[in-house]
Parts: sequence; C-alpha cells; structure tokens
Amino acid sequence: MTIDLTVSEEVRALAPGFTHVAIEARGLVNGPSTEATSLLLDEAARRLAERLAGRAPHEDPHMVAWRAAYTAFGAKPSRTRNSAEALAKRALAGGGLPRINTLVDVYNAISVAHLIPVGGEDLDHIKGGMRLVRATGTEDFVTMAGGERTVEHPDTGEVVWCDDEGVTCRRWNWRQGPRNRLTEESVNAIFLLEGMGPDSGAEAAGDELAELLEKFSPGAQLTVRAPERASERPE
Repeated sequence: MTIDLTVSEEVRALAPGFTHVAIEARGLVNGPSTEATSLLLDEAARRLAERLAGRAPHEDPHMVAWRAAYTAFGAKPSRTRNSAEALAKRALAGGGLPRINTLVDVYNAISVAHLIPVGGEDLDHIKGGMRLVRATGTEDFVTMAGGERTVEHPDTGEVVWCDDEGVTCRRWNWRQGPRNRLTEESVNAIFLLEGMGPDSGAEAAGDELAELLEKFSPGAQLTVRAPERASERPE
C-alpha cells in the first residue's frame, strides 16, 4: 500500500505551477558514502555548471520561480533558500557537496544535476500520510539545537510538509526534521521531487532517480507517482 500524499488547496492557490513526483521505495540498501556515490556527486556538479553557463543558481528560471513562491508565503528566499539552490551553491563552491550516505548522496546528485528540490523521507518514521499545507503556526517541528532536542513552530502561513505527528520539513523544502531523515539503517523511503512550472524537469529527474535507486539497491520495489502517471517497477 502506498503512502497518502496530499497538497492543500491553499498551497495550490499560492503556487498554481507547483508539481511533484513521488518515488516510494521499499527494500532499499543504504550505507556509508562510496566512491561510486562520490563520483556521482562530482558529475552532478559538472552538469550543473554546464547548465548555468556562468550564471548564479538563483538566476536560473526554475530557481526564479521557486524564489517567487517563497516570497509569496512570506519567506526571504535569499536568506532561506530552497534546497536545490542551497545545494547548488555548495556544489559550485570550493568545498563541493557533502558526502552523507548512499541514498542521500544519490538524491542530492539528482537535485544538483537537474536543479530541482529533492527530499528523502524514512517511511518507517512517517506517521500517517504526508500533507503539504500552509501552517497555522501551532504545529510542532522537532529539531536539534546545540545537541539538544527542541521544538519549534512554523510561521503562520508558512508552507510545510507534515504528517500526523508534526512538521517534517519547514519552508516547503528548506529544512528537514531529524525524525524522518534517511540514515544508514533506512530500508523504506519516499523521495519527493518538487517543481515549479511545466518546464521544471521533475519527471525526467524522477526517472533518473528511479534508475539510480535500482542500481544502488537491486531488488528494491519502486512505485513512481507523477502527474497523470503511476507505474510500478518490478523487483
């Protein structure tokens, strides 16, 4: 059974061009970063530089659309960048992209190569379905600060992903909570690729991510859900 994903009418009214592709994966194999995932991240940075052709990430049309969406719900996009823009800046900087674990490296590579926000959630730590909503400001967002567990609350009207337990990601895709992050022990996950506008490339990015997940986790069962399309890849 697939997890229920919903986008509220308030979010759709705020950003009519928003679209997303979801890949639900079960039976994954995760572990530390490898030489293969490191090379994947380096290649993604090369592809990004080729796409930008000397421009800054925020000048790309897709990032312009995301900045407009962030501004629409009251965020300052130059201070709280969407996840794709933030990763792109790191990819172009001297230090390059972080190496975290196999699954995170894979989806970060897709995010950078396609300049599209991509997130991965551990399904075993998601409570109920996932909803993209505008916050009331009373929801709990459990995070860590100074090594201690702390509870924050989103701003009223902020766009957040949440489940039955609370907020899982603040400011659309800016900051994920630790509860649902993919760790080396994760075996079941959902990956969300989020686009703005018809030319975001979300479906192409989703297809490439599915291929990489099959490569790094042979035998995993994947269900791909895209606008007007649903398919299952056999084991």
